[in-house]
Amino acid sequence: MSSFDEKNVLDILEKVTRSVVNISTVKLVHNIFYQAVPVGGMGSGTVIDSKGFILTNNHVVRGAKKITVTLWNGEVLEGSLIGSCALHDTAVVKVGGKDLQGAELGNSDKLRVGQRVYAIGNPFGLAGGPTITSGVISAINRTIESQRGLIENLVQTDAAINPGNSGGPLVDLDGRVVAINTAIIPFAHGIGFAIPIDSAKTCTREMITDGVSTRPWLGIIGLSLTEEIANYYNLPIKRGVLVTKIAGGSPAEDAGIAAGDIIFSLDNVEIHRIEDLLEEIHKRKAGDGVRVIVLRRGREHFFEVTLSETP
Repeated sequence: MSSFDEKNVLDILEKVTRSVVNISTVKLVHNIFYQAVPVGGMGSGTVIDSKGFILTNNHVVRGAKKITVTLWNGEVLEGSLIGSCALHDTAVVKVGGKDLQGAELGNSDKLRVGQRVYAIGNPFGLAGGPTITSGVISAINRTIESQRGLIENLVQTDAAINPGNSGGPLVDLDGRVVAINTAIIPFAHGIGFAIPIDSAKTCTREMITDGVSTRPWLGIIGLSLTEEIANYYNLPIKRGVLVTKIAGGSPAEDAGIAAGDIIFSLDNVEIHRIEDLLEEIHKRKAGDGVRVIVLRRGREHFFEVTLSETP
């Protein structure tokens, strides 16, 4: 779409909402007396093809004993978990409905900061169909630490994402799904996160084929060095990944990598940005050994790291 056409966008969004579903779950938790008690949960999902495959968040359906899917027209279907990916907090649920309308999946590698997007979902399980909120792409390639561990390569948006929106789509002006809403920072305003759809696509193929998607894990939070950052902190190098935090029990911690290190090489491949580091790690599998070179207090250090599966 070359220019903003409000009527056209409204028509597109109305069509997209027909692929957005409400997902309710029942999980068994143990109370203080160790008794199993059923607890309800709720989230959203996106129909990705007419065969009944639905993309959602792993945390929405993880541990669910029962999954119920409500379509845009109020039809209620029983869902079954096909597979999950802890690294990208994604999961695929299958329902038996016929002629379901799937959403068009876009390309998240073309996202730009400032681009207008719309978050669609079912916040708080409100009746009357999906809710749409608008915003822009605030940042890309974010890494956050949640209760479920580190989540990498996230899209940040200021579109309102509330409880129940998890698993719903983030769409562009053409109605293409560019990310899957996944998390918010408690007590913050205007900060929401979503899984890039390109990452979700890769996971989805593996989940449908194998039932589970696994990715190797290094276990760091870091930021890409720029010339401005390097000059401000008087760093001796102007490229690489500045490690800001290490996950406990991670391969990075076991190998001795620490916060403040600057990773600039992995297996003799130059690392300029966090995207380079993630790309190289994801080319490998859990159990592979990699040689990481970091700069620490002006001196080079070498670490042999054995990648593991994301916890």
